Amino acid sequence: MDFRISADDRVGAQPKKASKPRQTAKAEAKPRKGARVEPSLGQASSMFSTGERPVGGSGNGPKGGGKPPRRGKASTPRGNKPRKSRSGGFLMGLLWWGFVACLWGGIAVIGIIVYYGAQLPSSNTWAVPDRPPNIRILAADGSLISNRGQTGGEAVTYRELPYYVPAAIIASEDRRFMSHFGVDPIGMASVVLEMIKARGVTRGASTITQQVAKNLFLTPDQTLGRKVQEAILAVWLEQNYTKEEILELYMNRVYFGAGATGIEAAAQTYFGVSARNLSLGQAAMLAGILPAPSAYNPKSSPERAIERQRLSLNAMASEGYITAEEATAAQIDPNQSVRTRVAGSESYVADWVESLMTAYIGDIESDVIVQTTIDYKMQKDAEFIVREQVAAEGGKRGFTQGALVAMDVDGKVRAMVGGVDYQKSQYNRAVTAKRQPGSTFKPFVYMAAMEKGYTPDTLAEDAQFDYNGWSPRNASGKYAGTVTLRQGLAYSINTIAARLAIDVTPQAVIDVATRMGISSELIAVPSIALGTQEVNLLELTSAYAPFANGGMGVIPNVITRIESKAGDVLYEASDAGPGRVVAPDVLAKMDDMLRTAVEVGTGKRANIGGWEVGGKTGTTQDAKDALFIGFTSAMVTGVWLGNDDATKTTLSGGNVPATIWSQFMTKALAGKQAAPIPGGSYEGQLVSQPVVDPNTGQVIIDPNTGQPQVQYVDAATGLPVQTVTDPATGQVVQIDPNTGQPIGAGVQPLQSGQDLTAGAGLPAGGMIIDANGQQIDPTTGLPVGQIVTDQAIDPVTGFPLQAQSNGVGQAPIDPNTGLPMVLVIDPATGQQVWVPSAPAQAPQQIQQQAPANDNPRTLMDLIFGN
Repeated sequence: MDFRISADDRVGAQPKKASKPRQTAKAEAKPRKGARVEPSLGQASSMFSTGERPVGGSGNGPKGGGKPPRRGKASTPRGNKPRKSRSGGFLMGLLWWGFVACLWGGIAVIGIIVYYGAQLPSSNTWAVPDRPPNIRILAADGSLISNRGQTGGEAVTYRELPYYVPAAIIASEDRRFMSHFGVDPIGMASVVLEMIKARGVTRGASTITQQVAKNLFLTPDQTLGRKVQEAILAVWLEQNYTKEEILELYMNRVYFGAGATGIEAAAQTYFGVSARNLSLGQAAMLAGILPAPSAYNPKSSPERAIERQRLSLNAMASEGYITAEEATAAQIDPNQSVRTRVAGSESYVADWVESLMTAYIGDIESDVIVQTTIDYKMQKDAEFIVREQVAAEGGKRGFTQGALVAMDVDGKVRAMVGGVDYQKSQYNRAVTAKRQPGSTFKPFVYMAAMEKGYTPDTLAEDAQFDYNGWSPRNASGKYAGTVTLRQGLAYSINTIAARLAIDVTPQAVIDVATRMGISSELIAVPSIALGTQEVNLLELTSAYAPFANGGMGVIPNVITRIESKAGDVLYEASDAGPGRVVAPDVLAKMDDMLRTAVEVGTGKRANIGGWEVGGKTGTTQDAKDALFIGFTSAMVTGVWLGNDDATKTTLSGGNVPATIWSQFMTKALAGKQAAPIPGGSYEGQLVSQPVVDPNTGQVIIDPNTGQPQVQYVDAATGLPVQTVTDPATGQVVQIDPNTGQPIGAGVQPLQSGQDLTAGAGLPAGGMIIDANGQQIDPTTGLPVGQIVTDQAIDPVTGFPLQAQSNGVGQAPIDPNTGLPMVLVIDPATGQQVWVPSAPAQAPQQIQQQAPANDNPRTLMDLIFGN
């Protein structure tokens, strides 16, 4: 900056009159170009070069005073050019420092990327992890019951979906997905500007690829390191997978709320359809859920879900995937409710099936398909009936919950209701809950008595008694006196069941219950007769199946087949079971009594037209539990009602439970041919039994073969029969003692004079078939493929053997007294024979055989009002 300063203005000069300054090129007062000009300490000078402002004022004299310099024209010394404006230098400096800042910023970013990238495993070890396996559970007709597993739905491919499903997700989540390289700088910049304007966080800037990277490899922590690693992995994904594959990974693994992971699970959870069949409106609503699954899903926030759907549709229209008219047509009216799928009672079945999977096939490593025995229509009928009855009667009678199990007589479960509302409570009251069965346990007590030799017509005393401090009482407070066992079970008399349990021993009752199908642990105490020990409804129902199917034990089963997604069979159910668990004569007695319980007893409300029905009611103390278990020749069904907290109700097994049973069974048996309950007869069948030495009770060994000697007995009577063996087939057939001919159509008659002794054989070419036209197994004497097991039969009397205390070994049971027979010498032949033992005093006032003209049922009618 050039200033022209006079000698008078210098520090220390004397004041003089103003004069025109001399202009000389050699003047010493002229500052050098660029030299610093010292400002004076007096008044500021107005003299400055063109384009420059003065830096300081004019100088003063030594006394501190002085005149301001004389005004004059500013001029530029010869040979000096004017200085350029500083604005250009400022811009260049700004660009320079901006470049430096970007350079150092880039270095910093690279350093951050290198630092956090080094914490990732080597890229050659990166691989997309397998999706958790899905369990697809199907009803017997192939309809979907539910999906189970960590995801709640199977994976679907991009090509399986309608075009608008992926389009809705792209338009809503990442509009530049098809063009960016995994990270979207434009999107990030727009989000930053948006947040600056809003002065807060508005939305995320992650691309779909980044979200896939986060879901597959990283934790959800919102940290700088995690975001950097997410970007690195996103770029890697883009380099190794196509856009279609990345979008497919995203749709199958992103969380949609309500426990649904993946588009298929979401479609099933919210709308009850496959993702392959989603509508445009449904697809848009699912896409709208993604930013906040808990807040935007249509189950928890239907209003927000509708608004999010509108935004998704508008975005799709804006991006050109659909037209504005299509977007408008697909929108849900805000005044309408969103119709979502309600999880029904079939979900209880799905939970049960899922809990069985490990036991059936071990650890599940890939998707599987499970075929079940469930009849879907029957399942829905059961759900509706239970829910309606609880709604109609629950308030009046003080109960809130119900459960139902229905199965074929071979144990195949056809319907299961674990509670009134699965969405409110997933606790399965049919399988998981254990409650007291009450009087529905009494049939096992009576069965133990029948096996000891009692009959339905045996008399017993209905009266109060005390046994070691235990005094059972009838629920009605009334006592009938002398009644038959048939009436005792039909009217559910507690004192009769208690007397029988004491007589046969509680352990015998447990043995019977276990054999029939009760798997819960039971304690041998007399009160077991009244159903005081807890079991679940499933096992209790299955334990009644032998009463309905002719005496064969069953194992309740819901899974028939498990396959991999590729079609490989991983498990297939077998028809094998426990075999016969009830002897035919005992079964006939039990069915007689259980039918009476429904015909005239406490289960009268369970009668259904055209079918024979047997069953038993049950009500626990304070009516905390009310049950009815009943059966026909086609199906067994159990019903339970009560409260989860075991509070008192005014229910009984004979009212609402029996009503539910009747309504359900009427629907379940509709269209089926009514048939009587099988009596379990062995008529026409032969049972192979070892020959026992009556003196020692040991099996007799055949000296020729060294093997135990075998005889055949009539399975219906237990008496030995004469048989012949077909030499051509080796099959054994019974000989009719009246005709001397083999029993069975199609068998060639024996010729006159032919040996009829056991094993003598038939003419060559003779067919050995039974009366039903079935071939006979030569080993057992039974129809081919049928196996019958029974107690050892005494060779003399044909009665079942059991231990006795007379030192002889095993003794048959006297069918008239139910007591072991005694071995004596027949004076006429000198041979040992079994004879009835002396009658013993009837235990607990239980007597045998009521007089033919006695009809105690009238007494029951008078006492119980039936």
